Amino acid sequence: MAAATVNEHLPTPLDATSEPPPLFDGTTRLYISLICPYAQRTWITRNYKGLYDKIKVVPIDLQNRPAWYKEKVYPENKVPSLEHNGKVIGESLDLIKYIDSNFEGPSLLPNDHAKKQFAEDLIAYTDTFNKTVFTSFKGDTTKEAGPAFDHLENALSKFEDGPFFLGHEFSSVDVAYIPFVERFQIAFSALWNYNITAGRPKLAKWIEEVNKIDAYKPTKMDPKELVEQYKARFLAQ
Repeated sequence: MAAATVNEHLPTPLDATSEPPPLFDGTTRLYISLICPYAQRTWITRNYKGLYDKIKVVPIDLQNRPAWYKEKVYPENKVPSLEHNGKVIGESLDLIKYIDSNFEGPSLLPNDHAKKQFAEDLIAYTDTFNKTVFTSFKGDTTKEAGPAFDHLENALSKFEDGPFFLGHEFSSVDVAYIPFVERFQIAFSALWNYNITAGRPKLAKWIEEVNKIDAYKPTKMDPKELVEQYKARFLAQ
């Protein structure tokens, strides 16, 4: 069971003109971008565990990022990053695990050994999945991306006790994939007139069920903004 959801009003993203927050003052801060799928993974994790008071979300404007973020917070100068207990750590998949292990709230990994092993395999595949789909944008898009979506369809058939990757429990696997599938579904429909769920009923059901998760809903990107972003990034001549 997910923790209770809070209607949260996030601050305006910090940019090059913004002063830094009082760093390393004991506050746990999750630095994100409102349009970054990697950061969205950690934002969903924090929400699902009900850590609204324990982890403060600090949006960063990636197009005009503040110099202090690289200098004083995270030398990698990427999001997400988490300021916790006097240190800063990054990488979205590591942060899903870190937040799940170090904070209270419902676990994002089941106790079942087979499901845990399958979760590790699927999370290891996320980079391949994303790379395959992003690479397809430069070629025969729907043909080249199809096998990646088929892989998810097959994975969703592994456990019959629910609609999620690990069955009836929403897990870190769902968290890892949904920000990207959300974007791909919108982009393929708008730019290539292709429905990624056609002939993939498990994928369609999974997307439908994830969209009911309160922790995920406020993290979703504006579809119009996404389409414009993808047009500029992938279709610009």
